[in-house]
Amino acid sequence: MVSKYTMDRKHGAGHRVSAITERHHLHQRRHVGITKIARLCTAVALAILVVLSLSDLSALPWTARPKWPPTNAAYSLDKDQKKEHKEFNWADITPSPSPIQWHPCYDDELDCARLDLPMDWQQPEATNGSASKRRVILAIVRLRAAIPSNSPDYRGPIIFNPGGPGGSGIWSLRDHGRNLQSIVGTNHDIVSWDIRGVGASTPRIDCWASTQDRVYWNLQDPGVVDAHEGTVYDAFARAAAYSQVCERNLEESGILEHSSTAYHARDMLAILEAMGEEKLKYWGFSYGTVLGGTFAAMYPDRVEKMVNDGNVDYEEWYNGTYFNFLHDTDKVMEAFHTFCHSAGPDRCAFYAPSPLAIKSRLNTLLTKLRTHPILIPQGKLPSPSGTPSNPSPPPLALTKPYHVPQLVTYSHIRRMLSTALYQPILRFPHIARVLSSLEAGDALPYHHYTLSDYPPPAHSSPSTCQADDEDNIPPLSFIPKEEEGNPDVFPAVMCSDALPFTSTPHDFALYAQKLLSISQAAGAVQASVRLLCAGRTVRPRWEPFNSSSLFKDVQTAHPVLFVSNEFDNVTPLISARKNAKGFKGARVAVQRGSWGHTSLAAPSVCMAKVVRRYFISGEMPEEEEDRVECKGDVVPFGEVCGDVESQRSDKDGDEDEELRGALWRLTRRGRRGFGGL
Repeated sequence: MVSKYTMDRKHGAGHRVSAITERHHLHQRRHVGITKIARLCTAVALAILVVLSLSDLSALPWTARPKWPPTNAAYSLDKDQKKEHKEFNWADITPSPSPIQWHPCYDDELDCARLDLPMDWQQPEATNGSASKRRVILAIVRLRAAIPSNSPDYRGPIIFNPGGPGGSGIWSLRDHGRNLQSIVGTNHDIVSWDIRGVGASTPRIDCWASTQDRVYWNLQDPGVVDAHEGTVYDAFARAAAYSQVCERNLEESGILEHSSTAYHARDMLAILEAMGEEKLKYWGFSYGTVLGGTFAAMYPDRVEKMVNDGNVDYEEWYNGTYFNFLHDTDKVMEAFHTFCHSAGPDRCAFYAPSPLAIKSRLNTLLTKLRTHPILIPQGKLPSPSGTPSNPSPPPLALTKPYHVPQLVTYSHIRRMLSTALYQPILRFPHIARVLSSLEAGDALPYHHYTLSDYPPPAHSSPSTCQADDEDNIPPLSFIPKEEEGNPDVFPAVMCSDALPFTSTPHDFALYAQKLLSISQAAGAVQASVRLLCAGRTVRPRWEPFNSSSLFKDVQTAHPVLFVSNEFDNVTPLISARKNAKGFKGARVAVQRGSWGHTSLAAPSVCMAKVVRRYFISGEMPEEEEDRVECKGDVVPFGEVCGDVESQRSDKDGDEDEELRGALWRLTRRGRRGFGGL
């Protein structure tokens, strides 16, 4: 089915279009009836949700997203959200080649498109018997500028990538794209897309044949590598088995051979050209800095503006070593001890007379959990009904009894703590309450914290049930799906980029010990990042890059701006400085007094202005290293920095208030992590 109208880019008006030739007629015919099938699955999906709520959430590659009521929130989280009123299904858009064909979607400010591209960019023209006959369909979304594109003040599109790899650009733009637009300027379009394998882009990278298979597999999780003696070897064997399942189930689609960052960078160039743009303006977060840096190295003359925010060490990423990423992790954990103490018992439930005492209190709890997990008895668990639509769990008196008890273990809490380090301002107050309750033998707050993370069942996937006519069910990998992200994509991309994984179980045990010596707070959890490549045999057709030569003396059309918090738990400041050295004229802007992953974890009006000025006028920091040093506006546990408060009355204008509102909404929004980055 072809949407009746497309949106004219210059005037924002609808006009009638002729039918577009369907290049994937087989897959498109199979999409008929998806919605009907999906409705039949809803009941089964809700049942799966019950099983999930009894499992170890933190064992999944997703991280917990608490939805506690915000503390000291100066701005409403939903202030910028537009009411969605359009019934929209990605399968209703016929894929088309360049130029891009925009269709109205979701709400009055968004347009969507499906772009038909070669799967193999090194053989883009199909030949008989060639793998290049395979195609990928990229789902793209655009938040239009507040002014017409023929206005002299219109600045063009900024493409952003939310990270992962595996985060959905579609979901991210709908969730917080307007906040990003408020920072860069509403005279820009904001554009994002689901990279290969993710969400509404097809073919998808789904390692499991059904949601049930994935749930059952996750129930077998052995725990973090230091949970008990020998766990590290169980984890290694399990990772290798997962890799084998992925490669077997995805062999027919060919997507694993065409999922390295080089392909995503080339896809981004195709998107740029399909929009009629010559040069790229880009904001990448976390893994998005790998994508941005790779694009800049491959196509340096196409870079108009590029902000890389929360920088993955390029050399470590392409070599597959993964040590440097935990350089500052324990400093973020120390912020929990320090600011819990300074906040006092009224604002931190895990308070103790000194930061050292808080650290000791936490270590005592973790040691006890190793040998004495806490039991949530039969009948005590709240029913999942009411979540996640209701952020607050229902009172126990209103819940349905469960027939299966739940253990809360050392591994659960280690993973919860590692997750909290990504967003200290959002998460620290809540995990303090969880830890305090665990000391008293009460694990229900932990359950509330994790259960609130479950998303509603995806309406577009029939993977958990059977339809009457199985011949009409399309292959799952060719069904567009709306999701916050896809955890199977993380290893598919990372392991394609890195050198082949050749470690033995003994080698990996030594590596895990090394990580534990680097970070006591998260080494045991983050060891799983490298482990995801165990057993991988499929190599990318696009030969992986040599990072030492790719990122050397790169001369982009305009210098790249690298942004970093002073203390980032997985992408430390030293990575931003190291990456910047490979690009001529690049600068590093440091957000001092900020903890967490990327600048989105901690609000700073100063840093937002640096980013805005860069995108609008190309303004760069001074040549001296880190000459621009912004300060964070708030610290964990809700303490607003005194100098920021004192400056509000005489220095704030409309711009400051607009930026502060957008930053607070971004900081207060929970985001999932993908495999650790």
